[in-house]
Amino acid sequence: MNAQITPLRTPAEARLIDQFRASKAALPGNAAVALRREEAFATFAAGGLPTRRVEAWHYTDLRALMREARPWAPPPDASTVAAVRAQLDAEGPSDSVRLVIIDGVFVPEASDLDRLPAGVQVSSLAAALAEGRAAVVQHLAGPEIAQGDMAFALNAAFMRDGVVVEVAPHTDVRALVRIVNHRTATTATASAARALVLVGASATVTIIEEHVGEAGEPTQTNDALQFTLGDRARVEHVSIQRLPPGALCIATVTADLGARATFNSFAFSVGASVARRQLFVRCGGHAKTALGGVSLLNARQHGDTTLVVDHTAPAGESRERFKHIIDDEAVGIFQGKVIVRRGAQKTDGGMKSNALLLSEAAAMNNRPELEIFADDVICGHGATCGALDDNQLFYLMARGLPRQEAEALLLEAFAGEALDQVADEGLREVLMRHVREWLAARAASLPQSGFEPVGPAERGIIGNRDRTEA
Repeated sequence: MNAQITPLRTPAEARLIDQFRASKAALPGNAAVALRREEAFATFAAGGLPTRRVEAWHYTDLRALMREARPWAPPPDASTVAAVRAQLDAEGPSDSVRLVIIDGVFVPEASDLDRLPAGVQVSSLAAALAEGRAAVVQHLAGPEIAQGDMAFALNAAFMRDGVVVEVAPHTDVRALVRIVNHRTATTATASAARALVLVGASATVTIIEEHVGEAGEPTQTNDALQFTLGDRARVEHVSIQRLPPGALCIATVTADLGARATFNSFAFSVGASVARRQLFVRCGGHAKTALGGVSLLNARQHGDTTLVVDHTAPAGESRERFKHIIDDEAVGIFQGKVIVRRGAQKTDGGMKSNALLLSEAAAMNNRPELEIFADDVICGHGATCGALDDNQLFYLMARGLPRQEAEALLLEAFAGEALDQVADEGLREVLMRHVREWLAARAASLPQSGFEPVGPAERGIIGNRDRTEA
């Protein structure tokens, strides 16, 4: 007699299973989409929420962090849409084109559909799934390196809406395209939106992805943004995450690059209590990608940046450069993996993570990896972690700057070096303003004090809070 083993589920896992069973029939999509949802949920059901035993989630134990699964947010009502639109309009005039998703639902009336540039088409993901549009359905699986990820699988199972952006071949889109993911917080809810950006051959576009929300009840967000680039296409992508404290945000980005395509992505993260940013990039022949970001963490925030770059064809180039400023009891994570397949000769890859720890209780986990199966490549990685240089602080303070201002100046320069990766000057200024606001809030919370030289080793920062794995 064979005994049947039933996995022990946490309350969050059990509720997710119940939610999928109850809602799957009402989720948009034809038979092919429904099958994709079932397959994705089976991936989740087989292993449950990822724990430290899952290598890619070793530093972000989602089973422990996500004690309960929130109910799915209802579609926004007219008053909510009006309030969000007024809030976005108050940001002032902009030459960008705004596409608004509220609580996982695309909202045309809050979007700038009447200002779409020539060669750009936008539609609701729900409508595309219901129609079974082949150009959309065939891209839902994403690159092979992303298909086993639990968060991406859960998004595939539960996504009910989002946006599809299609850029015609040989189109040079000058306007910035903003995909705004807005979360309301009148009740504690969850959402899972999916955006697809399909860029034709030799086309260029800049996509700004924003995760913002209202203070209030704690929310859970599991969004995904997929890019598909035709041959010689170019995409500049900037992600801005400014969710309020209490939020849990998982944001997945996948990019599939055709031959000689270029994909540059920069992530700025300053909000949420738990934030995980994961990128999966597949590079075709002679394709180039540059991935970067700045994370500002304080209080007890948990910020995770995890990426995989997969070179599958010859002569690809990848650069990864991330910076982290961590204060109080916050924890930062950087996991980067570059894979060079057997046929991907002449690959050129470089990866670097730098972190500044501003308190004894702050922690940083670095884990750069290379998996190389070709013998004619140039690849390297590095990671550093430490405190502000006391000699530099002394130099600035000896010239009359208070300690708080001296620290802010050094931290601004540290972050600003990474922000130089953002091509658009106006966007760089917006991000630098967010950095300065964070630094000003930090300075206001510090006691006024003179200069007392304290080296990194005395602070207990080097050696016991820097967890870098070779």
